[in-house]
Amino acid sequence: MANAEERRFEVLRAIVADYVSNQEPVGSKAIVDRHNLGVSSATVRNDMAALEEEGYIAQPHTSAGRIPTDKGYRLFVDKLAEIKPLSSAERRAITSFLDSGTDMEDVLKRSVRLLAQLTRQVAVVQYPMMTNSTVHSLEVVPLTPARLMLVLITDSGRVDQRTVDLGDVITSDNVARLRTVLNHALTGRKVNDAAVRVAELPEQSPQELRDVLVRVCTVLVESLVDHPEERLVLGGTANLTRNVADFPGSLRQVLEALEEQVVVLKLLAAARNPGAISVRIGEENEDEQMRSTSVVSIGYGREDMLLGGMGVVGPTRMDYPGTIAAVRAVANYVGQILSGR
Repeated sequence: MANAEERRFEVLRAIVADYVSNQEPVGSKAIVDRHNLGVSSATVRNDMAALEEEGYIAQPHTSAGRIPTDKGYRLFVDKLAEIKPLSSAERRAITSFLDSGTDMEDVLKRSVRLLAQLTRQVAVVQYPMMTNSTVHSLEVVPLTPARLMLVLITDSGRVDQRTVDLGDVITSDNVARLRTVLNHALTGRKVNDAAVRVAELPEQSPQELRDVLVRVCTVLVESLVDHPEERLVLGGTANLTRNVADFPGSLRQVLEALEEQVVVLKLLAAARNPGAISVRIGEENEDEQMRSTSVVSIGYGREDMLLGGMGVVGPTRMDYPGTIAAVRAVANYVGQILSGR
């Protein structure tokens, strides 16, 4: 070892690896036996005493070994030089599973299911944020002579359907004119700009379309200023119940917190850039109910456009390298798929 600090970090790394794997406190003899550190048990004991004094590890029982603290996990995560790469089989599985999604909704549900399976944690994904999206097209479909369906499609793949009761019949020619007017006004505009443009449309349109446009535009504005980013897809909640010992007395609180979308949205808020991983460990989580968990989150989308956040929630005793690799890979594929739709 180059110096005592590096050696102590290797001891910490060994404690994290063994504790994550076995869920048992780790002693100096086990470290010497399992990890090729090239030092004696006495040296490892001294290093463990120093790590404990600095708050990186703790002794849960008088005669037990040591376990990592939140501070220890944080140092471990901050010094991760390499993220465990996914196998080619795992990468192929991700690609084929997500590529076969039929629409945005299906892709998001699949991504959550996949992430929960890969990490064995709770997976969560946020619906694409409309504010960052551009209107791709608007379809106007007559349901009856006096009722229309509006289908708004954004470049992120979001499809929003609304029905409009017109109060009077509309001819097929006027439906076509309405479609042209709306698409001319909306297509290619950012959603916020499109909402402003729609609100102005009735005033600027032919008299014979004005009454129809007032009704249609009222519904469209609601659709455009809706906040689908406040919608979430959760998966793998049952994974938490397999690790009850990791949440002494707090599993119920964690499950209740996960049911509150506001709490989960706050967990994803740290991921503001596509591809940038955020790891919050234990006490670093703002919400008191989540202080026994770690949250690995990331933004998905394109480099120039954040669509939303996704991540996993699990115990602090987590396989951080493997979890980070899985979250990054799934976010990358979801971003590619939804940006390309």
